[in-house]
Amino acid sequence: MKILKSLLVCLLVSFSIQNLTAQVYRFKATSYSIAEKDANGKWGEWSEFKESTVVITLDGNKDRVIVGSKELQLFTIDTYGKNVTTEDDDTVPLNCTDNGGGACTILIITRKKQNNRKQFYINYADVKFVYNVYSWD
Repeated sequence: MKILKSLLVCLLVSFSIQNLTAQVYRFKATSYSIAEKDANGKWGEWSEFKESTVVITLDGNKDRVIVGSKELQLFTIDTYGKNVTTEDDDTVPLNCTDNGGGACTILIITRKKQNNRKQFYINYADVKFVYNVYSWD
C-alpha cells in the first residue's frame, strides 16, 4: 500500500511540474495578408493588409494553436522547431496539422528592429497567411 501511495504522489508531482512548464499565450491580430502560389509554382505578391480582430491562442499544455476567425481554425502542434535568432528577428517554428489533416508550418516572428513587432505566419504548400499581432492577456 505504501508503494502505491508513493507512486501516486510521484505521479501528481510530475503532472504538476509538467503543467508549470507549459503555458498559454494569446495574441490579438490587427491585420492580415495572404499570398498564393500561381499555376507555375511561384509565389505571388502579398495582398494588401486588411483589418482583423482575430484572437490566436498558442496552448502549450495541449500542443495546439487556435485561430478564432469566422471559421475556427485548430492546429495540432506535431513538433516544436528550433528557435532561430538573427540580428533582425527571433523566429519560433511549429510544425502542425490543421483540423482537416493538412500539414503546415506556423512561424511566430518577433521583428527586433521594428519595436519587437510580432507576426504570426501560417504556411501551407500553396498559400501563406500572415497576421500582425500583439500579446493579449
